[in-house]
Amino acid sequence: MKSVLVAMAPSQGGQGGGDFMTTILMFAVIIAIFYFLILRPQQKRQKERQKLLESIKKGDRVVTAGGIHGTIVGVEDKTVLLQITDTVKVKVERSSISIVNKVGEIEAPKT
Repeated sequence: MKSVLVAMAPSQGGQGGGDFMTTILMFAVIIAIFYFLILRPQQKRQKERQKLLESIKKGDRVVTAGGIHGTIVGVEDKTVLLQITDTVKVKVERSSISIVNKVGEIEAPKT
C-alpha cells in the first residue's frame, strides 16, 4: 500500500516551477484566442449596428425584426414612426430595426 502512495506523490525534484509557468502560458494563449475570435468581432458588429441605427433618417426604407416593411416618416430619440401603408403608421423602437435601405439607395433584387 505504501509503495502505491509513494508512486502517486509528486516528485521532490527542483524543477516544479516549470509546470506552473506552462499552465499560466496556456491560459494566456486561450484567453488571447477567445478575445480575437469571439469578443473583438462581436464588439465590431455592435459598433456598426449602433452607427446604422443612429444614421436612420426620414425617408429610409426599413425592415423590423418582426418582418414589417415600411418607410420612416418620423424620428425620435428611441423610437421611429414607420409608415406601412398610406393610412397605417406604427411607432417602433429603433433597436427593433434590422435592415435599412437609405434614401436613393438601390434595393436588393428580389428573388
